[in-house]
Amino acid sequence: MPYGCILKIEIEIKLRLPEDLSEIRSKLQRLGFRIHKRRAFESNILFDDTKRRLRKHGKLLRVRRSGRRGLLTLKGPSEKSRYKKRWEMETNLSDSDSIEGILMQIGYHPVFRYEKFRTEYARGSFAGKALLDETPIGNFLELEGGSQWIERTAKLLGFSRKDYINRSYGYLYLAFCRERRVRPKDMLFKTRSSDGSGPTSR
Repeated sequence: MPYGCILKIEIEIKLRLPEDLSEIRSKLQRLGFRIHKRRAFESNILFDDTKRRLRKHGKLLRVRRSGRRGLLTLKGPSEKSRYKKRWEMETNLSDSDSIEGILMQIGYHPVFRYEKFRTEYARGSFAGKALLDETPIGNFLELEGGSQWIERTAKLLGFSRKDYINRSYGYLYLAFCRERRVRPKDMLFKTRSSDGSGPTSR
């Protein structure tokens, strides 16, 4: 782990959802969840060196853009668990272009891009959050919080442990491509708006 830094431990699972999201939205509302951050388009770029040393050590370096906001994230290796559990460090970016340029100057280059629309739900004392993700490979609900909160919330939403997914979107995208026997590229939406600000559909 990095020395002298404050780390956050991220514990989460993904749950696969159908194309029609009306039922899960209704369930979240009945359980007292309310929209904390409105639906927004996110563009993500993972960086690594030419030898993929970050990936080999189970680490992830990411630049995320959502509207005018940018976020730089470093994540550590995932622990073996039914949950996806790993340490992470994050900092907000005022100039994502410059950070990407700096990363490339010191030997890190884009290795995978992925996009999604995310709606963030929370309730009560914010013991955890539910993240509704619409991606090019389907819809998912991420539950992020303590392990007991995740277990309790997943059960209330009608899911069991067999539904838990503790893999990254990169892994899920590769599995998606293997199933369809297509060559993996980047996980991007097919059509984009005329101003280039984001996709118009999957």
